[in-house]
Amino acid sequence: MSLSYQDMLTAVKVVLKTGNVPNIVGEAGIGKSALVETVAQELQAKLYTTVVSLSEKGDLAIPVPPLTDNSFVETEHYGSLANVKFGYSETLVDIIKQAELHPDVKIIWFLDEFNRGTQAVQSELMNLVLQRQINSLKLPEQVQIVIAENPDSTMAGFEDSNYGVTAGDTAIKDRTVRLVLRVSASDWLSWARANGQDGHENIHPLVQAFIEEEPDMLSPKQHGDDLFPTPRAWQRVSDSLFELDNQSPEVRSKLQLELFKGDLGELVGRAFNSFVKQQGNQLTPESILASADFETTLSEFSSLDEVQKQQLLKSWLTQVAEYPLDDSRNADYFQQLLKQMSPDGQYVVIQTVGQIEHLADILKPMFSNLQSESVASLYRYFGKIATRNDAGDDI
Repeated sequence: MSLSYQDMLTAVKVVLKTGNVPNIVGEAGIGKSALVETVAQELQAKLYTTVVSLSEKGDLAIPVPPLTDNSFVETEHYGSLANVKFGYSETLVDIIKQAELHPDVKIIWFLDEFNRGTQAVQSELMNLVLQRQINSLKLPEQVQIVIAENPDSTMAGFEDSNYGVTAGDTAIKDRTVRLVLRVSASDWLSWARANGQDGHENIHPLVQAFIEEEPDMLSPKQHGDDLFPTPRAWQRVSDSLFELDNQSPEVRSKLQLELFKGDLGELVGRAFNSFVKQQGNQLTPESILASADFETTLSEFSSLDEVQKQQLLKSWLTQVAEYPLDDSRNADYFQQLLKQMSPDGQYVVIQTVGQIEHLADILKPMFSNLQSESVASLYRYFGKIATRNDAGDDI
């Protein structure tokens, strides 16, 4: 039995509340680390993360030569520890300091990629996970441990797994609660649509749209040994898309496909690149006005569906101060694009003028000087659209 992301959030908190150690098992890039970060936020706990696969034998209990009194961290309740800036020792120093300064604040120590560490490294962690003690040091009561593992072929349901892992000790299996995380496109999309700390949605709308159409592509069960999609890879693709939106059309054209292939692999990267092109994401007011071949741009615009055309021209109107329509060329281009739409679509675009605050006030002075024929023509066309009868007569 496996759990979706939302169910796993609840399960991990339940296990922690019982005082036991959750062991989250899931494919690489599925979102285990992000899940633990969310758990820590919801529990208002301070989170410390150690990637076990990057650790070496001795990182936790490395012998040290005689040191001065200043070389030790003395605690009131938990013993002493040599402050050696090496591996886990430094993390433990930080955890102990946090516990003594804020005794009422929960602490989660996340041991990620636990079974990708060597057997010697896993053994060094045994007392911490099982006995909550290493040498003379005891973990404070507010410290709770969460571990995460990749599947191995000894686990039920993962008999065909080929991760380079070291099978965990029987004691670890017996004293932790194994919780298997599965990919849920619906859960992931719910998170993707939420607003992140940077002001926009967690995941770019084009990635959301692609996964809505192809949910199996979030984390394909069948894939080669080279690059392939994972939730983590899609998040990197999203980051690339947000940045590409700020680049010139020329830069975007050169980089887009290679960036997608670099995260998703050759086949899915090309498929997603085609999807992005079909969505018309490369057409923006900036790219339209920067284009040296407006006929090609007009053809690309014509290939969009009605909603995409509406979104693009409405976007232009929201940025009209930056791309003003009292410029002859801008007015001419806007009118030609507008005429590619259905009468109803044109009316929806013009309605934007009254729906966006202060937009009419911005446009009014732009249309006050009608010496330019292109500007005057666009002004008259706006009027025809706004006053057409309810029967939907052609313009």
